[in-house]
Amino acid sequence: MIATRPAINLRNIIPRVCSRYSTLPQPNETPSESIEEQVETADLKHPDYFNVRNLFTVKDLFDARVHYGHKIGSFDERMTPYIYGNRLGHLIFDLDITAEHLRQALNITAHTAYRDGVILFFLRGAHNSHIVEKTALECGEFAHTRFWRGGIFTNANKQFGEATRLPDLCIFFNTLNNILLQHTAVRDSAKMSIATIGIVDSNCNPNLIT
Repeated sequence: MIATRPAINLRNIIPRVCSRYSTLPQPNETPSESIEEQVETADLKHPDYFNVRNLFTVKDLFDARVHYGHKIGSFDERMTPYIYGNRLGHLIFDLDITAEHLRQALNITAHTAYRDGVILFFLRGAHNSHIVEKTALECGEFAHTRFWRGGIFTNANKQFGEATRLPDLCIFFNTLNNILLQHTAVRDSAKMSIATIGIVDSNCNPNLIT
C-alpha cells in the first residue's frame, strides 16, 4: 500500500497581501475586451480582411478601358502623379497606381459597410442617375443625384435638426457636376471630415478626395 499525501492548497501557503497598501503590481481589474471587439480590432489591422485584391486584375482594368483619359487640352496638372503618358493626344492613366487606389477604396468601403456605416453615393448627371439610385437602394444605402444645396452637411443641425446623422463615407462616381465644375459636396465633405472616394478623371482635382 502506497501512502499518498493530501493535496496542498497553495492559497493556504502564499500569504495574502492587502491590495490597498501593497506595492506589488495588482492584476488589471478593468473588464477585458469582448470577443466582438477583439475581432473588430483584428480585422482593422489585417491588410486585406475582405480579400478585395482578388476582385480584379490590372488586365481587367485595361480591358474595361479604364486607362483612357481626356484630351491633353483639358488636363488638370494636379493629376500628374497618376498619368503614365499620352497617345494620339489623349492622356493614359498608370493602371498599376489606379489598381492600388481602387483596392484601397474597396477595402475602406467594405469596412464601412461591415460596421453599419452610412454610405452616400453621388452623381450629378441625367444619364446614369437612375442606375446609381437603384444600386444604392439594393445595397440599403443612400444616393444623391440632384442639385446639391450648400450647407446640407455644414449646416445640417439647423436645416434638419439636432439628431441628424451625417454619412460616414461619400462615394462620387464623378467629382464634377453637370457644368464640369467640382461637385460642391466634395468641398463640404472635406469641411466636415467625411471620408470620400471618387472616380477622378484627368480633368479633375484629386486633392480633396481622401
